[in-house]
Amino acid sequence: MFKVKTVIENDLPILRIHGEITATAEAEMLACYRDIPEQKKKRVIFDFSDTSFINSAGISILINLISRASGQNYSVEFAGLNDHFRKVMDIVGLSDFVTIHPTLEMAMGEVVE
Repeated sequence: MFKVKTVIENDLPILRIHGEITATAEAEMLACYRDIPEQKKKRVIFDFSDTSFINSAGISILINLISRASGQNYSVEFAGLNDHFRKVMDIVGLSDFVTIHPTLEMAMGEVVE
């Protein structure tokens, strides 16, 4: 089962992702990202702390969101990746395009100018 929820904490938009990121997650992920107010999109943190699985379709969704953000000079950041997901992000090259934080707390404490 997949769920994603957008929350604003410390003035930062966070997409809290729960479950499996597959093709069925696309509409909900895109809608959550699209619903973030424009003035808050400078940094968007994806919280993977409760994510259990990602396949190639899920990677494609992330690439799409990262592309949208970079086209508008926004930053997408990942937090809470387990060791397996971190390796996947490295293998597919996503870690070259996003900042990866070990925890959500560390991501929220990071100041990006």
